Amino acid sequence: MEERIQQAVGAAVTVRRPLPAFGDYAVFGGAQAEAMAEKIRTTLGDAAEKVEIAKGFVNITLSRTAVVLALTEAVAEGDAWGQSKGAGSRGQEVGERVMVEYTDPNPFKEMHIGHLMSNAIGESIARLFESRGAVVERANYQGDVGLHVAKAIWGKQKKPGVSWGEAYVFGSKNYESHKEEIDSLNKVIYEKSDSQINALYSEGRAESLAHFETIYQKLGTRFTHYFFESEVGPIGVKLVTEHPDVFEKSDGAIVFKGEPYGLHTRVFINSKGLPTYEAKELGLVAAKKAKGDYGLSLTITANEIQEYFKVVRKAAEMVFPELEGKMQVRFHGLLKLTTGKMSSREGNVITAEAFIKEVTAKASERSPDPLIAEQVAIGAIKYMILRQSPGQDIIFDAEKSLSLEGDSGPYLQYALVRAKKILTYVGNGAGGTEEPQVPYAVERVILHYPEVVARAASEKAPNLVVNYLTELARAWNAFYASEQVLGSPEEMYKQRVARAFATTMTNGLTLLGIPTPEQM
Repeated sequence: MEERIQQAVGAAVTVRRPLPAFGDYAVFGGAQAEAMAEKIRTTLGDAAEKVEIAKGFVNITLSRTAVVLALTEAVAEGDAWGQSKGAGSRGQEVGERVMVEYTDPNPFKEMHIGHLMSNAIGESIARLFESRGAVVERANYQGDVGLHVAKAIWGKQKKPGVSWGEAYVFGSKNYESHKEEIDSLNKVIYEKSDSQINALYSEGRAESLAHFETIYQKLGTRFTHYFFESEVGPIGVKLVTEHPDVFEKSDGAIVFKGEPYGLHTRVFINSKGLPTYEAKELGLVAAKKAKGDYGLSLTITANEIQEYFKVVRKAAEMVFPELEGKMQVRFHGLLKLTTGKMSSREGNVITAEAFIKEVTAKASERSPDPLIAEQVAIGAIKYMILRQSPGQDIIFDAEKSLSLEGDSGPYLQYALVRAKKILTYVGNGAGGTEEPQVPYAVERVILHYPEVVARAASEKAPNLVVNYLTELARAWNAFYASEQVLGSPEEMYKQRVARAFATTMTNGLTLLGIPTPEQM
């Protein structure tokens, strides 16, 4: 319906949802409001019950027939409700290949709650792109070489009984007093010149990666490609040395001077001949490119490295001009603690595993079933992350995140469970064939679902889906509290409302990567 209104008013005019009291859609026409209203009336015909002008706005209320049609579509389409029916004006084109890179934890260090930010956002955006018909490949880039590895291995040599995460913290705290020793170890690791160090390295890498997989499984993520710094580093070195037109020598290092492009200078190969993060990132671009031709390569990462990414992307576009405009970054904020910014170097990091266990333990106080408790916990965590606008920080509040009263993942899950319970009675003597004279408020919310999904995919903003589902759950709970379904004169119709709601909520939660428990 929104597309039909958009066609009537033109692409330059924004179609929006007004407050419920003003109808289902609104556009600002200003001095052209009357002419715009007439075009809308002509375009929508019987689908519009009212097209009214108020202070330059044209407010549109859909007819009962149009609302019922949307309800019928939701029920009939099931899992496909809300997905793209073709290449539209928003989101990725149908069939377009897209690579989304996210999570990116470093072996030899703990996966922490900051990685949960990237994972939740990246997985949801990947699912949104898929709902538009894009062919999405999920990528995970992991730092398995670098100074952090040397710190961890040094720490493990000094304290063999500790975990790799603890070894890294110990090495970090002692780095300044053992800098030369750890730096030398870093070079040995990179060159793979010591068999004992190689064996210790392989042990730590394998242990870390296996542990990460257990967390991905809980989060509902499966990656298509795994890229590693150890593999892309040599590629980056080769590209840097082969492109003196892009990079230049400076004090024994090789740098990219970004000042001519409004950026800053960054080192790609240091004075010891080793690739920096920048060179490895350039190698990653080449490794991704080797996997195929992508219409978009999107990276999900934290705000604090925005300037770094601008420089790397510019250098990469100069090396690969055909990629210009195809490499994008969606930045996110930090998941903050009440004690301040966490640091894996200082050891005050909250690990992803411990965080999930802690929230699950709180959820189990209400849901003793371990599976349900974990589903509720994952829903609580992802909701609190995804509800924020792009780039915003969050402070996780465990009590609020598990509340069934609203503005939480469990609130949405519980609303769905209620609807599913009603649907268990379908076919058991359901009667009541009357229909209401006017649509229920929840129906007018349901009809907007496909438009919300399209906009969220276009803007790479899962928070739009979160906000919509929260509104939908409130509307459903109001319906559930005020309307008798079973045994009412409108029972069959109300069952259809319940099914349309359940379909919409299920599909929306799936796009967010939030589990849908059968009971709570």
